Amino acid sequence: MSGILVDFSDSVLKIKQVMAVCGKSRSAIYKEIRKGLFPKQLKLTSRSSGWSRNEIERWLEQRKAERDGPAPAKR
Repeated sequence: MSGILVDFSDSVLKIKQVMAVCGKSRSAIYKEIRKGLFPKQLKLTSRSSGWSRNEIERWLEQRKAERDGPAPAKR
């Protein structure tokens, strides 16, 4: 074994799956990637890309946290 650690709890999502999960169009996803606002894709082959499911889930959780804001202070 070469000592490479693989996280088998993650999987790869294709663009249509990412679009369905996050509710964004293909062009919006790529625009946000260029701006550094969305997880970058993984190059799988010369003609195929995918996204880490874990990275997309973290991105969604961050959006929820931004929406909900800090917890209100107790008086």
